Amino acid sequence: MGEHPAPSERARRLVRGGYDMHVHIAPDFTERITDDLTLARRCLELGLAGFQMKSHYTATAERAATVRAAVPGVRAIGAIVCNRAVGGLNPLAVEIAAREGARTVWMPTVNSTNEMDEVHGFPPDAPMPVWMKFEVSLGEAGVQADPVAVTDPATGTLLPEAEQVIAVAARHQLVLATGHLARDEIFAVVDGALEAGIRDVVVTHPEFPSQNLSVNDQVALARRGALLERCFTTPYTGKVSWEHVWDGVRATGVERNVLSTDLGQAFNPPVEDGMALFADQALEAGFSEEEVRIMAVTNTRRLAGEPL
Repeated sequence: MGEHPAPSERARRLVRGGYDMHVHIAPDFTERITDDLTLARRCLELGLAGFQMKSHYTATAERAATVRAAVPGVRAIGAIVCNRAVGGLNPLAVEIAAREGARTVWMPTVNSTNEMDEVHGFPPDAPMPVWMKFEVSLGEAGVQADPVAVTDPATGTLLPEAEQVIAVAARHQLVLATGHLARDEIFAVVDGALEAGIRDVVVTHPEFPSQNLSVNDQVALARRGALLERCFTTPYTGKVSWEHVWDGVRATGVERNVLSTDLGQAFNPPVEDGMALFADQALEAGFSEEEVRIMAVTNTRRLAGEPL
C-alpha cells in the first residue's frame, strides 16, 4: 500500500455515527485491504456505526450476521447485486437475501450490458481494472457470464424480470441502487422503482466513467426523488476531479446526496479512513459541517434503515 493522507480529527468527529454503505472487503474474488471482522473492530474504535458489504458475485447477508455476532456494537449490513452469479435479475435470489436481512439490491454491475460491452471492446494492451481481469479470466476458464439486460433494447422499457426484482424490493422496502447501468437504463430503473413505491432509490456513483451522467441528468433524477451516491474512490483515483463531484452535489442539494467510499482495494487508503477523508475534501470544497453530516451521517443512516 502506498502513502495516503490521514483524516483530520475534525472529519473523524463529523462522520461518527454514520455508515459506509459501499465497501468491498475480504473474503472476495480478489485481494482486499481488510476483512469483515477487522473492519468491524476498527469501526467500533472510531465511532462509525457500521458498513454494508458489497460483493459483485455473492449475497452477503449471512456474512453480515456473523460479523454482527462477533463484534457487538457495530452493524454489518448485507446486500445483493443482480449479476449473473446470482442468476441475474433473479427475484428468488433477492427474496431470499431480503429474508436473510439484506438491505440493498444493486442492479447489475460487472455483468451489466453497459460494462460487458466495455470488457469485450477493451484495448488489448491497456491496464484493466481488477474486476475486468477477473471477468476475462472467467471467459478463459469457459464460464464467461452473459450480460444482464435490464431494459428492452427496442422500446427502452423495463424487462419483466427487472419489474419482478423491483416488486420484491418494494415489498421488503429494500434500498434499490442502479449499479453500473447506462444512462437510459438508470432513468428507467429509477422511474420504475419509485412508481413501485420504493422509498430509497440510489443512483450509484453518477460521475463514474461508465455512468458519466451530466449534471442536468443528476438534477432530473434528484427531482424525481432519487439519492445520488458519491463514492470516494472515483475522484481519489483520478477518474474524475473532486470539483466535478462537488458540482453535482451543489446542483442537486446535499439532502439528495449520500457519501460512501467504494474502498477495499489493496492500493487505496484503509476502508475505515474513507468517510473521514471524504469529509475533509467536502470541508475543503466549502461545505459546512452540517452539510457534511447530512451526507455522511443522516443520509447513510437513512439508507441503513436506522432512526435519524
